[in-house]
Amino acid sequence: MPSRLNPDDQKRVDEYLNAPQHQTERRPFRPLFLLAMVLVVVIGLGLLSRLLSRLVL
Repeated sequence: MPSRLNPDDQKRVDEYLNAPQHQTERRPFRPLFLLAMVLVVVIGLGLLSRLLSRLVL
């Protein structure tokens, strides 16, 4: 895909993005961990709502 920037601007953008402070190591994405966390939150909130309903009624 060709850049819409002129070469000087593109060079500045490339230098900015390649600077050390903009390079971060990321852990690999783990969808099963995300699914587990969502399930824990949903079950926890469900249990909390049941507890609160028993305390009120």
